[in-house]
Amino acid sequence: MRSPKLTDYILLTVLALIWSSAFFNIKIATYSFGPVTIAFLRIFFGAIPVVAICLYKKIKIEAFSKDWQWFALIGMVNLVIPFFLIAYGVQKVQSNLAAILMASTPLSATVLAHFFTSNEKINLTKTFGVLLGFSGIVFLFSDNILINENNFFSALVIFFASTFYVIGGLLTLKISNKKNENVTASILIWATLFLIPITAFTEQPWNLNPSMESIISVIYLGVVATGLAWLLRFKILINNGLVFQAQVAYLIPIFGIILSYIFLKEIITPKVLVAVVAIIIGIYFVKKSNSKKITSV
Repeated sequence: MRSPKLTDYILLTVLALIWSSAFFNIKIATYSFGPVTIAFLRIFFGAIPVVAICLYKKIKIEAFSKDWQWFALIGMVNLVIPFFLIAYGVQKVQSNLAAILMASTPLSATVLAHFFTSNEKINLTKTFGVLLGFSGIVFLFSDNILINENNFFSALVIFFASTFYVIGGLLTLKISNKKNENVTASILIWATLFLIPITAFTEQPWNLNPSMESIISVIYLGVVATGLAWLLRFKILINNGLVFQAQVAYLIPIFGIILSYIFLKEIITPKVLVAVVAIIIGIYFVKKSNSKKITSV
């Protein structure tokens, strides 16, 4: 791993833009598809370009190698569970709210990295930064315009989903010696295999008559926001570490609010703006705390 350079911050910003765009596309997808089907289609379409890249570059896909347990576990924790939970939650909340709630990832990343890595220990500056950013999310839950008794559980589900991304990132460190494309393809394959029977049993998507905009959204979610974005994510994770990569969640609410307003005209309340300001200030303090090399333990 290396200390972050300008190109690393540019890649982090690009990743944030891609993932931010995922939220309003998930919202559009929920107009026609259930959450399990969205998770399946997102992963299925995401696997296609990644596997194609592996075949083109002659990179061996080790999904069924001796390390298959790691690929299967990461596929479940890092893809299946959070994709389902986010799609489930977005059915009843605005997509910009989902983007903001995902900003809890750095808090979870910092706490878990403190216990499960050797060189990503919590310090005062880092703690202040993450807690300040997290306070914005706590404040957001008092916004009765966006969160009420009808969707409070959905908001909590999305908040809970962010933790699985962090756990998946920690698990990925166990196989960080493997090629990025191989890891991404392998976990996508396993996630697809997990969801085929679940989707067929629970939602029978072949009985649906989806709109064209929903179809376009799930294809985009798969090819761009999953396949290409996950390749970029693992590249950043391996090069710069878990906590640096997790800072993408601080940028997601900013871009998420902008994109959801542009494409869906979603409401932006004063409390949303206050929450985002708290997150932005949190970014500054988190970045002030220079992260050293992550080593899993």
